Amino acid sequence: MPTSSIAIVGVGQVGAAAAYALILGSIANELLLVDKNVSLRDGQVCDLSDVAYSCNSRTKVRAASYQQAGQCDIIVITAGSRHITDHTYPECVHRNISTIRTILDGMKPLKSDAVLLVVSSPVDLLTSLVLQLSQLPPSQVLGSGTYLDSIRLRGMLADRLGVAAKSIDAFVLGVQGESQVTAWSAATVGGVPINECLSKGALINRAGLSSECQNRSQGIIRAKGATPFGIGSVVSGICSSIILDKGTVHPISHFQPSFGCCFSLPVVLGRRGIQRKVQMSLDFDEDAQITDSATALKRRIDQVHGGS
Repeated sequence: MPTSSIAIVGVGQVGAAAAYALILGSIANELLLVDKNVSLRDGQVCDLSDVAYSCNSRTKVRAASYQQAGQCDIIVITAGSRHITDHTYPECVHRNISTIRTILDGMKPLKSDAVLLVVSSPVDLLTSLVLQLSQLPPSQVLGSGTYLDSIRLRGMLADRLGVAAKSIDAFVLGVQGESQVTAWSAATVGGVPINECLSKGALINRAGLSSECQNRSQGIIRAKGATPFGIGSVVSGICSSIILDKGTVHPISHFQPSFGCCFSLPVVLGRRGIQRKVQMSLDFDEDAQITDSATALKRRIDQVHGGS
């Protein structure tokens, strides 16, 4: 296994859960924790080091600065991933944009072959911003995007159809959140198009499932402030695919040249980040919905640049 290092910038609930998952999986040799709250950072280092010792993980956990994080193989940005309930959404977005600018400034110059993984919200807007600020190749700047939503959808379908989730191939795509799109036209169960499976008597409410999948995160956030365990496992999966050069396919946020912004479509992940894009055949309505949401996202990004 190659020597590797991963930095997590922002070690609140989400960052700590991601670190925990990475340690359990022994994904990297070194795990660097960075946070503007030095006491929190140091406490998390001690707590997570105990995890590494207890499970005989090969991962060494240590505190680090922004500049040290910028020299890691993978840099995971989770700062700002927690929604503050006494702030409006625009206020949260403005705060997180400011946080991202500070982080990127502090990490420069970045390691030339580093892969940046953005988890902070709103993930597609901030991934687009990080791509511009980092000046790294588009293949090396990713966002968690709709990866968790896709996993959630497969689990919900598995429960209703009575099959294993790993036998279901279904994706949530586009701009993560209210305008995300479930690609029903491309969904399969055991390689068989889902339409053929359903014609044999299995009934599902597609609109209801898509809505439940989309809204579950907000329900969790209202209850506990963040979705740490789900997104933590997603971060571990993405980092594992990159570090181990697995060539696995995931729906993650990345740059779409025809729209000038980042949103989720399937890609093949490997050591350099995105190895190649995976073309999916969507129906007319799905494609139109993705186009509309991407166009709206680009307008918001232009507004951010115009106001900066």
